[in-house]
Amino acid sequence: MPTPKRLYLLDAYALIYRAYYALNRNPRINSKGLNTSAILGFANTLLEVIQNEKPDYMAVVFDPKGLTFRSDFFPEYKANREKTPEDITAAIPYIKSLIDGMGVERIEVEKFEADDVIGTLSKKAEKAGLHTFMMTPDKDYGQLVSENIFMVKPAKSGNPAQVLGPKEICENFGVKRPEQVIDFLGMSGDSVDNIPGIAGVGPVTARKLIAQFDSVENMVAHVDEIKNPKLKIKVADAIEAVLISKRLATIELNVPVELELDKLLLDEPKREELNDLFNELEFRTFAKRVFGETASPIAAAPSAGMQTDLFGGAEEVVEEFATTLKTIDDIEHKYEVADTPQKRANLIETLNSAMAFCFDTETTGLDSLTDELVGMSFSFNPHTGVYVPLPNDLEESKKIVNEFKSVFESDKIGKIGQNLKFDIAFLASYGIDVQGQLFDTMIAHYLLQPDMRHNMDLLSETYLNYKPMSIESLIGKKGKNQRSMRDVDMETITKYAAEDADITLQLKMHFEPLLAEKNLLELFAKVEMPLIKVLAEMERNGVKLDVSALGKFSEELAIGIRALETQIHEHAGESFNIASPKQLGDILFGKMMLSEKAKKTKTGQYSTGEEILVKLEGKHPIIRDILDYRSLTKLKSTYVDALPELVNKNDGRIHTSYNQTVAATGRLSSTNPNLQNIPIRTPKGKEIRRAFVPQDEEHILFAADYSQVELRIIASMSGDEAMIHDFNEGIDIHTATASRVYDVPLEEVTSDIRRNAKTVNFGIIYGISAFGLSERLGIPRKESATIIKNYFEKYSGIKSFMDSTVAFAKEKGYVETLMGRRRYLKDITSRNAIVRGFAERNAINAPIQGSSADMIKVAMIRIYEAMQKAGLKSKMILQVHDELVFDALKEELPTLQVIVEREMREALKLKVPVVVDMNTGENWLDAH
Repeated sequence: MPTPKRLYLLDAYALIYRAYYALNRNPRINSKGLNTSAILGFANTLLEVIQNEKPDYMAVVFDPKGLTFRSDFFPEYKANREKTPEDITAAIPYIKSLIDGMGVERIEVEKFEADDVIGTLSKKAEKAGLHTFMMTPDKDYGQLVSENIFMVKPAKSGNPAQVLGPKEICENFGVKRPEQVIDFLGMSGDSVDNIPGIAGVGPVTARKLIAQFDSVENMVAHVDEIKNPKLKIKVADAIEAVLISKRLATIELNVPVELELDKLLLDEPKREELNDLFNELEFRTFAKRVFGETASPIAAAPSAGMQTDLFGGAEEVVEEFATTLKTIDDIEHKYEVADTPQKRANLIETLNSAMAFCFDTETTGLDSLTDELVGMSFSFNPHTGVYVPLPNDLEESKKIVNEFKSVFESDKIGKIGQNLKFDIAFLASYGIDVQGQLFDTMIAHYLLQPDMRHNMDLLSETYLNYKPMSIESLIGKKGKNQRSMRDVDMETITKYAAEDADITLQLKMHFEPLLAEKNLLELFAKVEMPLIKVLAEMERNGVKLDVSALGKFSEELAIGIRALETQIHEHAGESFNIASPKQLGDILFGKMMLSEKAKKTKTGQYSTGEEILVKLEGKHPIIRDILDYRSLTKLKSTYVDALPELVNKNDGRIHTSYNQTVAATGRLSSTNPNLQNIPIRTPKGKEIRRAFVPQDEEHILFAADYSQVELRIIASMSGDEAMIHDFNEGIDIHTATASRVYDVPLEEVTSDIRRNAKTVNFGIIYGISAFGLSERLGIPRKESATIIKNYFEKYSGIKSFMDSTVAFAKEKGYVETLMGRRRYLKDITSRNAIVRGFAERNAINAPIQGSSADMIKVAMIRIYEAMQKAGLKSKMILQVHDELVFDALKEELPTLQVIVEREMREALKLKVPVVVDMNTGENWLDAH
C-alpha cells in the first residue's frame, strides 16, 4: 500500500506570535530600526518545513482582518485580548511577501479563523486519502486529530517539536476521544479567548465531569447526578454559559473553502522578489539558506544570533543583517607584511609619529595565560594595514613583540582596537603594559546601541557595508577539527589580520562623532575605557580556590542528596526519578492529589516548577524535601563539582572573564565561571564562597560592599524628602519604610512588617505590581494594593520620579543614568499593554541600576589608580554586583581600607550618605 501524501497547514498568527515573544527580551532589530524577530522566526519555521519535511502540499493560513462568525452570536469573544503589538503589525506584510516569494499558497477566508479553515481542509484532505499535519502551538486543534490528521507543536525550551496523534491528545487532555477536547474547553473555559466555561471549574474538574458524563450536553441533561453539592450548583448556574462555550470552542468544519491540491503544490522560490525582500530586511544568512552557498549575491557570515524554529527550538544562527556587501576584492587596499627587522623598524618609526594607531592580535587560542601570540597587525590610515608575524619559538617571539614596547607603552599615543581587553591581556604575558588613551570599538557601539550585538563582522557589515574575511575561511568551524592560526599561509593571514585592524580603525572613525552627538564621550573616555585595564589585571590576578574544601563539600552534599532521595521515595510510597518533571508531576498531582488546580504544560504533563511547589509547601512534607533536593543537586553539579575544573593548573587560581558589553543596564557580567550567579541566599549556597581563599598566609581576603546603594540612588534621583531624611538620619531604611507605610512608631516595627517593607522597597525599583507583591509576601492582592498605595503616599517624590521617568522615555525614546548612560526603549509607546508595561518597568529600573553600575565602575578605576600610586602589592580580584574583593597583603590592609572606603563613597555624589560595609576573612564567606 503506497504511503499517503502529506499536506502541511501552518497557523500563521500562532507561529508569528510565538516567534515574536520568543525573542521579545532579545529582539532582532535591523539597521533601519525594524524589529524583524517575528519575520525571522516565522521564516525559519517555513524553511525548516520545506527543506526538512519536504511536504507534497503546503499552505499558510491567516486569520481574517475583521470579526469572525463567533462574534455574531457572542460579541464578547476575544474581547479581553490585548491589541496586536506594533512590531507584529509591521511584520505581517513582509511575512506575506515571504510566503508568496517562497512559492507557498496563502489562504485567508473572511469571517472564519485559521483553525476553522485548517479544520475544514484537514477533514477534506482525510477523505481524499492524505495525511495532514497542522502546525500550531494552539491547544484547540487537538479536537481535529485523527488517525490521518496530526498536530505538530513547535519546539520549546530545547525540547524537540511534538507530532501528536489521537493517543497523545487524549493523554494530554485526560479524555477518551480527541473530539472531547471541545467539551474540555467548553467546561474549563479560556480566558485568552474570553470563553466563559463554568465559573470555578478548572482542568482537573473538567476531566472528572467528562469521565462521568462524556459530553457537555449529557452533563447538562443529568446535572442532578453530580454528587458534589457545590459543583452541582456551579454547573446548574452555568448551563447557558457552558453550552455557548462549547459552541465557541468548536472548530467549524464547513468553511467555504475548497481543497485545491494543484494550488497547494510548492513552487520554486522567486529569486528576484526574495532578493529584494531579503535586502530590505537585511536577512543575509537566510538568503544563503534559501538559495544555497553560491546561488545568491547576498553575502553570508558565521553564526552569531538566536533562531527560533519549529523543529530545533532555540539554536545559534547568524544575526540577519545585510545589503549587497563589498569585500576585500572590491576595495582598493594596501596590506603588507613586516617580516624582517628593517620592515619592523620602519613600522615602529611610523607608529611613533602617529597620534593613535589601531592594533589587533592573532593567537593560538583565547586564554592569555596559556596560549601564544601568532602575530600582530596595525593600521593608522583607512584601507592600509601591516601584519607582523611571530615565530613558534616563544623566546624569539617575545623579543620581536618587545621591539614594539616603546610604542605600546607610550602614554602619548592612543590605542584603538575591538575588544582591547583581550589584546592587552596577551601583550601583558609578553611583558608589555599598554598605555595611552584607549578606544574600543566594541564598547563604543555598546554605549550607542546597548541592545544590539557588537561583534566586528556585524559592525562592519552594518556601518561600513563591508564583509570582512571569515575566521572560519582560515581555520574552519569551531570544534576538534579546527586548525590553528599558525597553520594559515602568510599571504592569507596577512590579508585577514591587516583587514581586521583596518576595519576597526574605520569603525572608530564612524563611532567617535556618534558618541559626541549622544553626549556619551565622557562616559566612554572616563569610565569604560579606563576600566579595561582594571578588568584585564583582575582577570590576570585571578582568585585562589581551595579545591580540597570543595571536594569535601561535594561529598557532604552527595550524602544529603541521597538522604533526601530516600525520604522523598518514602513519602511517595514508591521509587521514581525525582529529576523527571513528568514522573514527579504524576506522583504529586496524579497519585498524591496535592492540588485540585494542578497546571499542565503545553505538552500535557503537570507543571512542577519552583513557583508551583513553593505554594504547596504546607500541603505535605514531600514538597520541602523536593525543593531541598533540587537546590542541593544544582549546587553540586553547577558549582561545587564544576569550579575545580576551571582552575588554572599553573597557578591554582580561577580566572573569570569580565564582560562590559553584555548587560544593557551597564552592569558587568562574568563568564567561566559566572561569579554573579554563585548562590548566597541559602546556608549551603554560601558555603561555596568558603573555597575562595587568599594566595598565602601573608594575605587576607578583604571585601567591601555598597549598602542599599540602589535605594540610595533612587532617593537621590527622585529627591524624595522622606527617604532622603531617613537616610541622612541614619535610620534603617526598611524599618523607616515599615513605620511610614504601616503608620506605626519606629520602635513598634516588627520583624514581619520590616520584611514586607524591604520587599516593597526593592520591588518598587523593578516596577512591582499588587499581584507581584501579593505573590512574594503571600498576602491577599487587596492588602498588597493598599501597601503600594500607602507607599506612594508617604514617598510621593518617588512616585513623581517614576511617572516623570516614564514620560521622559515616551518623549525621547530612552532613559539615562546619572552619568548619561542610555537605555533605549522602543516599545515604550506600544499599544500592547504587556509589551508597553515591560518597557515602562525597564524605564524605571534602568537609570537606577545603570547608575549603580556606573558608580562601582568609577570606584574600581579610582581604587586601582590609588593602589598603583601608593605602590601597594595587594590585588583587586573580584567584582560581584555591588561588592569588591581584594587579596590584601596583611601589612597593607589599613592603607587599602582607607583607599577603598574613600573611593567607593565618593565615586558618585548623591544627596544621601553612601555606606560601604567592609570585612576581612580567611575566605570569601568570612570576609563578606
